[in-house]
Amino acid sequence: MKRIIYFLLCLVPVLAFARVQVQDVRVWSAEEKTRLVLDLSAPVQHRVFTLASPHRIVIDLANTRLTQPLPSNSHNSKLLRGLRSANKSTGILRIVLELSHAARAKSFSLKPYKNHSHRLVVDLTRTGKKKSQKNPVQTVTTTHKIKAGSDNKTPTNSAPQRVKREKNQPKSTTIVAAARDKPRDIVIAIDAGHGGEDPGAIGPQGTQEKQVVLAIAQKLARLLEREPGMRPVMIRTGDYYVGLRERINEARQHKADLFISIHADAFTHPKARGSSVYILSEKGASSEAARYLAQRENESEFIGGVNLNEKGDLLARVLLDLSQTSTHEASLEIADTLLAGLKNVGQVHSQHVQHAGFAVLKSPDIPSVLIETAFISNPHEERQLRSQHHQQQLANAMINGIRYYFYSNPLPDTFLAQRRHIINRGDTLSGVAQHYDVSLNQLRLANDLKGDRIQVGDILLIP
Repeated sequence: MKRIIYFLLCLVPVLAFARVQVQDVRVWSAEEKTRLVLDLSAPVQHRVFTLASPHRIVIDLANTRLTQPLPSNSHNSKLLRGLRSANKSTGILRIVLELSHAARAKSFSLKPYKNHSHRLVVDLTRTGKKKSQKNPVQTVTTTHKIKAGSDNKTPTNSAPQRVKREKNQPKSTTIVAAARDKPRDIVIAIDAGHGGEDPGAIGPQGTQEKQVVLAIAQKLARLLEREPGMRPVMIRTGDYYVGLRERINEARQHKADLFISIHADAFTHPKARGSSVYILSEKGASSEAARYLAQRENESEFIGGVNLNEKGDLLARVLLDLSQTSTHEASLEIADTLLAGLKNVGQVHSQHVQHAGFAVLKSPDIPSVLIETAFISNPHEERQLRSQHHQQQLANAMINGIRYYFYSNPLPDTFLAQRRHIINRGDTLSGVAQHYDVSLNQLRLANDLKGDRIQVGDILLIP
């Protein structure tokens, strides 16, 4: 009997040591979601359930203990009010999430990856409230005017070509849709790479990619909000992670006409520099650097926290026909215009559009481009990326490319498609400018005109 008691006493510290440790608890807040990440010393059996009056979500962790206090604040979450914990006599650690509204919880585990340990991820999504639409569509009635100044000028090396009259097209002074068909806005999905626990690349001075690309994305969104006939949709609006597949799905839900993913390069060589523009590779990476960067960006799924066991219909769709001709050609054309604009801001890493297998570009129905704004691993370019002025220059270059592409290729049901004028006998350039309340200079710039000479049948783009 004494031997048994002695054995049990010796076993107590061993069992205590064997308990799973919660080494850290991190909270990331999104617009409609809140993510809780528990860093663990080992895999853990867990149970998640909800309680009402008041609204709570309970996480029970078997044979687990906290090694440090829970976060004292909810990190500006609109959903999570606070956290508390208690140790049950059964060895269960109970973590209670106090909520401001009813929510549903989804949990999954992640295995160790690089410097990340075992993790338990709990995603909270508010229920009982329809998800608010960001930047609702507005009917635009004002005339678009290109603002004066070098920051908003269309790059001279990428000016629109004058569009000739199509065969059998009627000679009407203005192409307009039926009054009952209100034109829609062109929707631009802006994806700031990484976010949350995935910082992306980190510069020599500690600058995090996720922070600078979000700042650039926000500046681009503000420019697009002022652009008649266009509407931005931010894939992430704060410091939280969005899965690579979720980014595509978010753009699709908003019926985006273009998907732009903004990043900052990092490479093994600190002297690498310059901007790059990528589209999806149909065959393989266009260079060793492209292959390296695509592999690094796609690793975000392992860092940011995505349940890789879930493979839904969306994944099946994007892995099917990735070489759809129209989408690929549109992606290449918009990428060319964006690259032309970036050349006016600073050095580019390659004079041509690059190709690589970035996961966020694998949407078969939305033209998609990825912009690597600079090499954050280069000390000089890291300093530039931290500059508000340089960030604005990059955003200006992007909107110039977007504007040029959609004015050159207006979608049929959009506001921009209605802004064309077919030249009839007796028309003059000054008369057209006066009719549409635009300046002669703006009209020349939009149509790449060196003078005022126009011909019957020409189709002018009206800025």
